[in-house]
Amino acid sequence: MKNPMEEAHAMPVTSFFPVAGIHKLIAIFLVVLSWILVHKWSLRNQKGPRSWPIIGATVEQLKNYHRMHDWLVEYLSKDRTVTVDMPFTSYTYIADPVNVEHVLKTNFTNYPKGEVYRSYMDVLLGDGIFNADGEMWRKQRKTASFEFASKNLRDFSTVVFREYSLKLSSILSQACKAGRVVDMQELFMRMTLDSICKVGFGVEIGTLSPDLPENSFAQAFDAANIIVTLRFIDPLWRLKKFLHVGSEALLEQSMKLVDDFTYSVIRRRKAEILQARASGKQEKIKHDILSRFIELGEAGGDEGGGSFGDDKSLRDVVLNFVIAGRDTTATTLSWFTYMAMTHPAVADKLRRELAAFEAERAREEGVALADAAGEASFAARVAQFASLLSYDAVGKLVYLHACVTETLRLYPAVPQDPKGIVEDDVLPDGTKVRAGGMVTYVPYSMGRMEYNWGPDAASFRPERWLSGDGGAFRNASPFKFTAFQAGPRICLGKDSAYLQMKMALAILFRFYTFDLVEDHPVKYRMMTILSMAHGLKVRVSTSV
Repeated sequence: MKNPMEEAHAMPVTSFFPVAGIHKLIAIFLVVLSWILVHKWSLRNQKGPRSWPIIGATVEQLKNYHRMHDWLVEYLSKDRTVTVDMPFTSYTYIADPVNVEHVLKTNFTNYPKGEVYRSYMDVLLGDGIFNADGEMWRKQRKTASFEFASKNLRDFSTVVFREYSLKLSSILSQACKAGRVVDMQELFMRMTLDSICKVGFGVEIGTLSPDLPENSFAQAFDAANIIVTLRFIDPLWRLKKFLHVGSEALLEQSMKLVDDFTYSVIRRRKAEILQARASGKQEKIKHDILSRFIELGEAGGDEGGGSFGDDKSLRDVVLNFVIAGRDTTATTLSWFTYMAMTHPAVADKLRRELAAFEAERAREEGVALADAAGEASFAARVAQFASLLSYDAVGKLVYLHACVTETLRLYPAVPQDPKGIVEDDVLPDGTKVRAGGMVTYVPYSMGRMEYNWGPDAASFRPERWLSGDGGAFRNASPFKFTAFQAGPRICLGKDSAYLQMKMALAILFRFYTFDLVEDHPVKYRMMTILSMAHGLKVRVSTSV
């Protein structure tokens, strides 16, 4: 009798694995191998992180998400264009001004915000100017361009920016007296939120009150901003939204608070306008952006901006201006303060300019400078200095302007800006981009590239913006210095942003010095805006 084990060993392999089954396995293996080889061949000239079938570069991108801007610097310093494949799409990142000009100007219509970007940001930005394309964008751009050029808005903004800069100074004065550590980023966020709500809504929300109260609108707005940014790398966000779980559930709650506040302000402003007209007191109608767009909506027609008549359109207009005027400005002020603290020679030179400016303006106005000794006298001196900061006078602070611009070069408020691709195209450097993908120009990387700014690109040096003869400010191409975008979408609020930042910084650096709290970590947080992950904790002292 044969041993069963011997019989088993004697059986041919095909008794366990039929010939047809083996052939299927071999065929499947060859198909998969061919697919992988074709995928690798198609990427033979692609520059960027390693890409895998189906998942692309997702793993490496998630691993580096917390430092994504610096991760891109590493790649873009080697190649001016890199491609990062993701599931269902690919991102092409560019840092060469020639490519940037092609995307933002030369072939502008081929690179709109796009449906992918709109789907991510719609819940927050709606159909506002920063999320719109085509005719909708053109109408808003035309109307907003006219409004930003108006003297009424400029004068109103100047008064508001001065008022809230003085409120911030008062809080810092009290912190000096108490020896209290303050978070400058938080204070800047409060100042710019109060300012933009006054300029944009015409309302006083009071986050910069002396007791620094919590504000549900501000907290909800911040939460929403963080979560919509996460959507760009979270392939499950649509599922979370459908199931009302996780970050998407929090986003829904946050947006309800934001919308409730915004719609209540819109309804109240409309009622105030009607009341002012009924009483024959047209002069009581405010000069804020919301009031202007309400009036334009009522005027009707394309020239009058009739598309702004409903509350949803007004909500989108106002929230777009809030996110543009609040977070971007506060972030730049924070990085400026950090740069000044870590570059004392720059801070000293700036203070000399401010002191000379104060003396010259006092002579022009024929006033004697108040004594700064004592708490009341110090406050009076700060207020006197602020009164000298007229719209035209601020333009004389050339070194301050250079310092702000140099901060924006290295720490742009919007570190990346993605665009959709309508049709297949070839960039000037020969890179092929496919319809449905995304092209992103990267201001954070561009400011650090030696091929853009020379061997000292990574250094904070405001003098690079000044001419050798007399120190006049000299601009760079907007396709090289992209902090305010370029081409048809160049930022309409650029002058307003510079005005607010220079007014606040002139007051702060004329009268205060800042020292970073020991071992306080300073690094960015991944959001659409380049904010600091842990704030900016400092000790403040008076310098006059």
